[in-house]
Amino acid sequence: MVIPGEIRQALAEHAREEEPNEACGLVVFQDGVALRYEPGTNALASPYRFELVPADPATLFLEDDGFELGLFHSHVSAPARPSRTDVENACEDWPDRPFLIYSLAAEDLAAFRISRGGGVEPLPLQRLP
Repeated sequence: MVIPGEIRQALAEHAREEEPNEACGLVVFQDGVALRYEPGTNALASPYRFELVPADPATLFLEDDGFELGLFHSHVSAPARPSRTDVENACEDWPDRPFLIYSLAAEDLAAFRISRGGGVEPLPLQRLP
């Protein structure tokens, strides 16, 4: 997966803006390349959990047009890897799609694919300037 610098920066900025709570949103991909970030709202307003409310609900239908949606959220103090809660929620609500996590503590971005059965597969990220 390729995350251009401006999208990586947008993810980090949104995470900082929402601190001390987790930020969340959708990353729109085409052919493995992130095209844009659509910030959302964390309906739970929590530093430990999130529930995405998309700014534009129509974004959820971009998959019908051949795009792939990745779910993004931040961890305030934890590493950029899925927590047990992340795995439980993603395998039910967001299975087999890119699952991106930005750690504010480590200033690190990582991506995973979480299967319906709860398996977690790291996804390699390439940086573009």
